[in-house]
Amino acid sequence: MSLTIATFTLLVDDYDRGIAYFRDVLGLALAEDASLGGGKRWVVMTGAGGARMLLAKADGDAQRAAIGNQTGGRVGFFMQTDNFATDHARLVAAGVQFLEQPRHESYGSVAVFVDTFGNKWDLIGPKP
Repeated sequence: MSLTIATFTLLVDDYDRGIAYFRDVLGLALAEDASLGGGKRWVVMTGAGGARMLLAKADGDAQRAAIGNQTGGRVGFFMQTDNFATDHARLVAAGVQFLEQPRHESYGSVAVFVDTFGNKWDLIGPKP
């Protein structure tokens, strides 16, 4: 048997703001956007590798409090690129807030950025 992580959820305060950021700024694709009734939607973003991110509008105080801090302040999400310098420059030009200058580690190039909701991500360009 082979298990695959297919989809993960990211809490957001607004579906359309999430779509605009992850599609128009980061360059992910909007794979699904379907109404579930009652103001809820099934909104799925995808990247080139096939991972799926479900944007879930926070419901209730506890979920709203977790927006931007879903991993307790740690880097919780990782975006991999095959052209670190080009993608880093594109994201900087698009206004992405990087918390550090790119650094070169034994595993490749990396820089931490914060998404529009406050979650920390690594942009990683692995060594070949």
